Amino acid sequence: MIHYELNHVALHVANVDKSSDFYINILKLEPIERPAFDFPGAWFRLGEFQELHLIGERNDSVISRPRSNHFALRADNLNEWEEYFKSIEQEYEPRRVRPDGALQIYVADPDGHYIELFTGP
Repeated sequence: MIHYELNHVALHVANVDKSSDFYINILKLEPIERPAFDFPGAWFRLGEFQELHLIGERNDSVISRPRSNHFALRADNLNEWEEYFKSIEQEYEPRRVRPDGALQIYVADPDGHYIELFTGP
């Protein structure tokens, strides 16, 4: 049997500095070292082994919606995230309850990539 493990999510962004600011200061992700590629980008830690890779110089449209293209991060406490987003006036999609009882909220980065924050059922 072949074993797979998610290593990273890569997002094409228009402005690496603006997107990095969002992921560091809004979503509180930890920046990590990135190899010296010949194009702009930034890397962030997502959990213990996964990473988020931003790739700069996006010119194409982003198609992302809560019920479409997005990625999800398990969060400890959605109440705290909602209070935090309200306190910094960060727009987000209101809380939803999945049919299995999990709670979800969605926030979009500066390019319009949606990120789901959820707690398990």
